[in-house]
Amino acid sequence: MSDNKIAVVIYEPDSGDLSRVFRGLKVASEFKSAGDDVVVVFDGSGVESLAALSNSDHKLHALLESLRDNVHGACAYCANGHGVKDQIEAAGYALKADADGEVSIRDLVNDGRQVLNY
Repeated sequence: MSDNKIAVVIYEPDSGDLSRVFRGLKVASEFKSAGDDVVVVFDGSGVESLAALSNSDHKLHALLESLRDNVHGACAYCANGHGVKDQIEAAGYALKADADGEVSIRDLVNDGRQVLNY
């Protein structure tokens, strides 16, 4: 295992620039394949992408599934606000509420992770 500790944070909704979501997941996959410690977090409108990609019919579903063990979770506040909380929970992903109900990016930094935003 390498010394790299990475957090890929996806903010882009599925209805937005899907290439950003794809690129974020591919970067995470690249780090994972190299043996790096990588986590993926869905925040802001990105929670919509996690919900959409959890559907087995989505063209990026297989890529997401290949990273299932690396998905740290999704912002609980955002998932509720974007109406996708139930979909994310049903897909088996964690809802993170470490910072006043939201996912904590600071905790990722404190864990020594380099944060990459998509």
